[in-house]
Amino acid sequence: MSHIVIIGAGQAGSALAAKLRSSGFEGDVTLLGAEAVPPYQRPPLSKAYLLGDMAQERLYLRPEAYYAENGITLRTGTEVTGIDLAAKQVQIGDEVLAYDQLALTTGSTPRRLPAAIGGDLDGVFTVRDLLDADAMAPLLVEGKKVLIVGGGYIGLEAAAVTAKKGLSVTLVEMADRILQRVAAPETSDFFRDLHKRHGVDLREGVGLDRLLGEGKVTGARLTDGTEIDVDFVVVGVGISPGAALAEAAGLTVENGIWTDEMGRTSDPSVWAAGDCASLPYGGAQIRLESVQNAIDQAEAVAANMLGAETPYHPKPWFWSDQYDVKLQIAGLNTGYDRVVAREDEGARSHWYFAAERLLAVDAMNAPRAYMVGKRLIEGGRSPALDVIADPETDLKALLRG
Repeated sequence: MSHIVIIGAGQAGSALAAKLRSSGFEGDVTLLGAEAVPPYQRPPLSKAYLLGDMAQERLYLRPEAYYAENGITLRTGTEVTGIDLAAKQVQIGDEVLAYDQLALTTGSTPRRLPAAIGGDLDGVFTVRDLLDADAMAPLLVEGKKVLIVGGGYIGLEAAAVTAKKGLSVTLVEMADRILQRVAAPETSDFFRDLHKRHGVDLREGVGLDRLLGEGKVTGARLTDGTEIDVDFVVVGVGISPGAALAEAAGLTVENGIWTDEMGRTSDPSVWAAGDCASLPYGGAQIRLESVQNAIDQAEAVAANMLGAETPYHPKPWFWSDQYDVKLQIAGLNTGYDRVVAREDEGARSHWYFAAERLLAVDAMNAPRAYMVGKRLIEGGRSPALDVIADPETDLKALLRG
């Protein structure tokens, strides 16, 4: 009987295991997770769960009983220590687990502050897993002072949650503007104004010099020389792909675990999906850090493990919730050279073009713009820039044109 082992029990690993079963695979499936809880969704950790609006059980992707009922051996609290590609074995401490095919869905890990600048002090958090959120939750008390390091989406979401809880929030971003790596200045301007309206002390072009305190963080010195008092710190300075196991085993690593368009790694018996995997897209190996890609890629890999041989062509989309604003992003804006802003009944959207070709859309409380933009991009269609900018344009009509 064939045995498929999946390392990583997050969104991608859970989706891959479920797809194997729903596709009729009758062999053994083992899902290995380092955390002590069943697979769960991570986006609410920095939003509803941290706010206290969502119980832990509602985070779970599937009921705990699902795995046993579907013949999936779920092993939580299990740390994989090595992979022997030649022997087709996974090492779990002193235990050896044989596989016929292996899937790596090892996700990503948050970048942490160096210990040399106080990154190891108590009271310094990332928001990546359940333990992080649970440790931070008791500190969300009105009047406490929090420093957010990093003005990407994770940092901004943490700022929104803590501001809503009535904390005094300072956010520092070393780059010239928040969201500089991922969004146009127009989108940065929108979210800067949003956070300032909610009382966030947002400082751009200012980084962290070092954290202050003995054993526990009590303050921070910034790169402009100012010092501030803090009760705790949230670090949102990006993530790194979980590729250490793959690299140690000798698999090719290129901006994550290298995969071909099928999801196969440099070893024909090993596959990868989700945040840890890099895939061919537009002539480069890219990683797509999103729930949508984790699910879609994992399901494509499951099908290909069973012989489908169908290339995976991602259709990127992302989202972020901050205060009462829902940001929905369709496409990838890499290489854009102009942005068209559109106001539509209080909603706002930013449309990214490379010359005349539509690449991506940022939609702020603008679900129609998001839906239309997504379908246009996926269909390879690009409306004229002036048509998008015209508030009289019926966006849905563009889909019929």
